[in-house]
Amino acid sequence: MLIQQRTIQKEVSLCGTGLHTGEKCMITFKPAPVNYGYRFIRTDIENSPEIPALIENVIDVLRGTTIGLNDVKVHTTEHVLGALYGLQIDNCRIEMSGPEPPVMDGSSLPFAEALLEAGFKDQDEPKNYLVLDETIEYHDSNNSVDIVALPLDSFRITVMVDYKNPALGSQHSGLFDLDKEFVKEFAPCRTFCFLSEVETLANQGIIKGGDIDNAIIIIDKSMKQEELSELGKKLGINSDNLLPGENGIVNNRELRFKNEPARHKLLDLLGDIALLGMPLKAQVLAARPGHASNVEFVKQLKKYADRNKLARQYQHEKKAGVIFDINAIQKILPHRYPFLLIDKIVEFKLDEKIVSIKNVTMNEPFFQGHFPGNPIMPGVLILEAMAQTGGIMMLNGNDNIKESVVYFMGIDKARFRKPVLPGDTLVIEATMTNKRRNVCQFDAKAYVRGELVCEASLMATVMPKNK
Repeated sequence: MLIQQRTIQKEVSLCGTGLHTGEKCMITFKPAPVNYGYRFIRTDIENSPEIPALIENVIDVLRGTTIGLNDVKVHTTEHVLGALYGLQIDNCRIEMSGPEPPVMDGSSLPFAEALLEAGFKDQDEPKNYLVLDETIEYHDSNNSVDIVALPLDSFRITVMVDYKNPALGSQHSGLFDLDKEFVKEFAPCRTFCFLSEVETLANQGIIKGGDIDNAIIIIDKSMKQEELSELGKKLGINSDNLLPGENGIVNNRELRFKNEPARHKLLDLLGDIALLGMPLKAQVLAARPGHASNVEFVKQLKKYADRNKLARQYQHEKKAGVIFDINAIQKILPHRYPFLLIDKIVEFKLDEKIVSIKNVTMNEPFFQGHFPGNPIMPGVLILEAMAQTGGIMMLNGNDNIKESVVYFMGIDKARFRKPVLPGDTLVIEATMTNKRRNVCQFDAKAYVRGELVCEASLMATVMPKNK
């Protein structure tokens, strides 16, 4: 895999019609500096607003991935992003004169060919790969979708689809080398839909720019010629150009590959993975993926990346079973003796869950007065340890954490089940229940030897430090 970041040598443009909006658009790819990423710029709008192609800017996943920022949108980004990601381009400015990239032939090949024509330029900055050291999983049992990323020191991706349709059947495909396979084996694979969907999509105004030249229409229902002609009118297509296909595809269109639909699903997934904002080293296995599931999977990867960013920033020595040791915790929290009440973090899922450890010893200063001859850890200090644990979870990966402090706002449903004594090890688990701007609510539970000793619901806020 490439080491240095890459952009293009010169600008290049393409013109066409958007698949869903039906609007004309010129798209221009331009070189960009290091660490720029992919950014869409709407040149047809005053002040040319830009939208970074990042997962947090996804606003819709209906029949494509739409990103938006401040009421400005770019529809159907996946084929453009798939071409950029597949060619291992890291930085590119993407100017558009409309709300949706041109659909071209329904694949990423026209974009890939244009980018190849523009040429590549290696940059003086290494790529910032996301390297996994654990398995990342996404499951949607309602739609039988499973996507898994396994640790691997390269990039591979395998996709399986099964629509229980005779014309399509079960298909799978795998990409194992972007350099050798992407342009020839995957970029040419076109978007597809089922005949039963076309009329519904046309009535919803979702495929205003669709026609038989930019999509494969798979026949999954019987339709007479007159019905096809009526459908053609709704799509603005000459009714004589729609014919039942003997091969299970409208107009008997030939597939570019026997498993072209599965390959296109892989291409879509590549385009959605590009929204991670960094290249990935992993083996990705996907069963029945779609844009909605792809986006949720990439959100999981982003949380892992953010957590690791914090770990790299604060935890300089890698230790088995430890996310943050006491040295890292002291860089994150302002608390010091005698009020730093957690010793290490052993599990951390950003904005979801965190687990800390507090070793309780007889040397704790509070045991001198609570109580002489019968030492018991004060319940209020167990709550404080819970709050400190949750305070670390409230980190959001921003670089201004050193200028911020976490303040308690409320405690509810606090219950003390058993006393905590010298020699006990507190395992504190905090789970995020609500997050709105800089205010968070989380449920916390403390265990000793697997037994619940304390639980509470806490609320806190992140505020700038007083200077």
